[in-house]
Amino acid sequence: MVCVAIVIVTWNSEAEIGGCLDSIDSLIDPRVREVVVVDNASSDSTVKVAGEHGATVLPNRENRGFAAAVNQGVRNSAAPLILLLNPDAHILGGLDAMSAHFRDPKVGAVGGQLIGSDGKIQRGFMVRRFPTAATLVFEVLGLNRIWPGNPVNWHYRCLDNDPMLEAQVDQPAGAFVMFSRAAWQDVGEFDERFWPLWFEDVDFFARLKKAGFTTLYTPLARAKHAGSHSIAKLKLENRETYWYGNLLEYAAKHYSPAAFRTVCAAVAVGAGFRACARVPHIGLKAIAVYSKVLSLSVSRLLGLRKDDGKGLSV
Repeated sequence: MVCVAIVIVTWNSEAEIGGCLDSIDSLIDPRVREVVVVDNASSDSTVKVAGEHGATVLPNRENRGFAAAVNQGVRNSAAPLILLLNPDAHILGGLDAMSAHFRDPKVGAVGGQLIGSDGKIQRGFMVRRFPTAATLVFEVLGLNRIWPGNPVNWHYRCLDNDPMLEAQVDQPAGAFVMFSRAAWQDVGEFDERFWPLWFEDVDFFARLKKAGFTTLYTPLARAKHAGSHSIAKLKLENRETYWYGNLLEYAAKHYSPAAFRTVCAAVAVGAGFRACARVPHIGLKAIAVYSKVLSLSVSRLLGLRKDDGKGLSV
């Protein structure tokens, strides 16, 4: 019986997907798993490489976004457990430790330990608490960059947790996390308004918690993770608009009106700071990029929301 479906979302991932699929083949019996690669309109040879490695490949004609691709992969699989895996992650072992936790029907998701290319545990990334309004204000104003050890950032990134101990957590990284099909069906699919990426996994785990499910972290499940392979291929203007747009979407969905307005105002102020800071490096392009972020935040602050047709508020 197939017990786990491994869903991998790709976008121009030809350099990463082969090694990822090799790690699956070397560790997991094909009789107990299925592998589904959902490709978001790659322009390279990702689909070809994934097919040559025996995965079920679902090629999209357009970039449907990470959330929609995850939902597509889950719907096109049958296993009761889903392992969401980034194409730049190589499984090192411990999936049994993950799946064992789902004997408790109250467990909705289990994250594992991520090891960077430098051999170090990716603390601050692999497990985080849910972002509060203060968390996002500190982030968008650049305070976390100036003072990374501040208590708000320290708490958010779970730097007080021992990464060698199992624990109940808020949000494990979507790069390497297992969740149950039952929980996914209970709380609803990944919210496809978060397009093309960022905050869709945070929103999903927040809804799991609200529905009464438990999310866990286990260091017994491990994966090597390079990180940001797709993000690095985005143009600056797109990267900033996507990130800030989805940050504001998350704040609008989960915060009180007053807290949401505070985050909008902080994004507006932070956009001005970032534009000034980046002009010496990228010239007037910085003004154009962060003017768009400023416009986005002000429109949300004033309640003027225009949708681009793919869930991104602009």
